[in-house]
Amino acid sequence: MRDFRFIIISILVISFSQYSAAQENEQDSLIQLSGVVMDGTNQDLIPVSFASVFITKDHRGTAADYHGFFSIVASKGDTVSFSAIGYKTVDFVVPDSLTENRYSIVQLLTTDTFNLPETVVFPWPSRENFKLEFLAMDVTSELQEKAIENLAEKALKKMRNEVIRDGNENADYYLRQQAQSYYSFGQTPPMNIFNAFAWKKFFDAWKRGDFKKKRGK
Repeated sequence: MRDFRFIIISILVISFSQYSAAQENEQDSLIQLSGVVMDGTNQDLIPVSFASVFITKDHRGTAADYHGFFSIVASKGDTVSFSAIGYKTVDFVVPDSLTENRYSIVQLLTTDTFNLPETVVFPWPSRENFKLEFLAMDVTSELQEKAIENLAEKALKKMRNEVIRDGNENADYYLRQQAQSYYSFGQTPPMNIFNAFAWKKFFDAWKRGDFKKKRGK
């Protein structure tokens, strides 16, 4: 029985030692790769903002900041891919002969230019057809009156009040509301009774007679 326990303990000790050695080897191979991604097309080195830094083996990566700086944990011998819109992708192999756990580089990217052919879009097959259609256009008095009605201030005001806002307008309205709330964040919101601009708007509306119009309605 004692021999069996001794064998079990020996197996556990050996397994733990091998696991610890593997962990140590793995930790020794890890390095902190940091650096700056810059535009090396000409002599004026400019940081490439938000460039993509991707380790091909592990399928993970990060992005450089606005100034082109990046930092990522990599292993010795890993292939790191640098890419950005408008630039050629460059691969960098981390040296496997490093003796320290930190390594810094300056990665240069060159622009990748695509020449696209010019495209001109016309609602008619050619300019000659457009001239013929334009000269043959007959704008009657009825269409003119309809256009005047659609562009009248009353019609435009009704459209502004009834037309539903799209996604961009709703987002802009929400951001304005958030910005206004941040203005007095952590304190009591200011009262418009002490707002000189609000008083000016009130007096201007009083002079225009806006309150009389509302009262008449």
